[in-house]
Amino acid sequence: MRFMMMVKIDENAGPAGGPSEELMEEMGKLIDEMTKAGVLLDTAGLRPTAEGTRVHWSHGKMSVTDGPFTEAKEVIGGYAIVQAKSKDEALEWAKRFVRIHGEDWEITSEIRQIEEPT
Repeated sequence: MRFMMMVKIDENAGPAGGPSEELMEEMGKLIDEMTKAGVLLDTAGLRPTAEGTRVHWSHGKMSVTDGPFTEAKEVIGGYAIVQAKSKDEALEWAKRFVRIHGEDWEITSEIRQIEEPT
């Protein structure tokens, strides 16, 4: 089973200097462990919403809006796609991921199974 872990953040609430060297080192170790275990299929951080664009469709009309998106409190800041034997296993990896961020961060990881073709 494949799962997407979406990392939700408040772009205005992180540490002023961004991720510390220690966090990046710990993240690298976790990513390496997940890769060696054959769990991690893909992962990346996303650029700030100020650089993004939204395309919205509503009742037959399209709108295109450039960022930043000030009305958004939480945004997807990154993702990982993992292959796990169960949702519980994917959840354990997600818990480890959020835990390494320490007390300076407030993040949420939403885990959703990817629909497989039949």
